[in-house]
Amino acid sequence: MAISYSLDIAADKTVVQVAWHLYDAARSAGVFEASVTPEALLEEGAVTASGMWISVGEDRPMPWGHPVTEDLGFTPTASVRFRLDGKRGEPTDQQDDMIRLTSDLLGRVPGDAVLHFQFEDIWLLRRGAELSLNERDDLWPPQRLATVSQPYRRATHTFSEE
Repeated sequence: MAISYSLDIAADKTVVQVAWHLYDAARSAGVFEASVTPEALLEEGAVTASGMWISVGEDRPMPWGHPVTEDLGFTPTASVRFRLDGKRGEPTDQQDDMIRLTSDLLGRVPGDAVLHFQFEDIWLLRRGAELSLNERDDLWPPQRLATVSQPYRRATHTFSEE
């Protein structure tokens, strides 16, 4: 089973603009091959050099409600999906790429945002201009913390159990 993470953003930009900003961040970081296009992120997704699959799409509410809206108080408009591939690369390397791209994207796209693992673990939460990172050191070892370009504080947030 693949390990998947979601970055849900209440962006003041369109999903297409978010995809372009992510594409620019990924190209700057050197994680995509030259053949990857911003359109690929919106359509079938794209695979990084480390084996992680990334796609960008509109965040659609679930029929029973949206945990981000209900628990965190904002309604996402765009979602970035990160799916790790343990067969092609090291999960920690892929997670490092995910954090580097997320940090860069948050620097380009304002709005409330949350990076989470399947609505279970909240890795980071941004409300307004305040960014908080989970207090767990296994999620945020020093080398990963060093890739976050915004000021942050450490605080743990959770989704409700319902």
